[in-house]
Amino acid sequence: MSIRKLAVILARCCLLLVIVLVLGMIFAGWDPPLWLLFPPAVIFVAVSVIQGRRTAAALKGTTARTPVETGAPVSGRWTALNSPATKVPSHGIHSYGQTYAIDILAAPEPDPRPPFAMLWPLVRGNSRYPAFGAPVLAVADATVVQVLNGRRDHLTRTSLPALAWMMLIESPLRESAGPSWIVGNHVVLDLGDGTYAMYAHLKQGSVTVAAGDRVRAGQRIAACGNTGNSTESHVHFQLMDGPDLDTARGIPFTWRGIGVPANGESFTPEPEATPAERLD
Repeated sequence: MSIRKLAVILARCCLLLVIVLVLGMIFAGWDPPLWLLFPPAVIFVAVSVIQGRRTAAALKGTTARTPVETGAPVSGRWTALNSPATKVPSHGIHSYGQTYAIDILAAPEPDPRPPFAMLWPLVRGNSRYPAFGAPVLAVADATVVQVLNGRRDHLTRTSLPALAWMMLIESPLRESAGPSWIVGNHVVLDLGDGTYAMYAHLKQGSVTVAAGDRVRAGQRIAACGNTGNSTESHVHFQLMDGPDLDTARGIPFTWRGIGVPANGESFTPEPEATPAERLD
């Protein structure tokens, strides 16, 4: 086990200890000396900051590297959010290989997505969002190396109270439980040459492949869902240099015929060629 992996596990354990102590004080009447909270909290913050800086240093200059070209992970009309074309790291952090990750929302015309609510309704059902259940496609011929398919799809977090609940309560708990609770149902593909593609927040029970399967570019492998640390149904896609989300570092990508759409930019991928068409 690498030192990087051990450091991540140490930080996660410290965060979990802080959460347990705080919950015990609130709900069980525990009365430990407050100084007990500080060592694990300081260790968690210190390890997180150091790991982030080390990852940033290791990735320095990768923006000059030629991005890996793949197909798009969806079909139809979509809009980009949290895009590396707008900001790097795109999600504000380097952890879990997210440096060049992108979120995309289905955007058919006219767009029926409900607007963000200030106070009400607190949550909405996933069926209100056109991305929910949309096919998710293999971006290249690849080997499946990791699958999680059993997490439930939760209601949206598209109001201020629900978003606050997610950020202050759900996110720390998921962070302490490990990356699979952050990304929810997911698939990791080995594209070869040390490049791995990860799809997150997939719909419960929708994954149609298993570890060890070979897939073709454009093949349906799952459906868009709302699992893990997600506010609404969307596809989270990223390339990384390894299959372990605790230690992976992000790799820049570009989608064939599209590039990298910036925040708010809509795009419609061209269908991938079939194996027979590739031979012509």
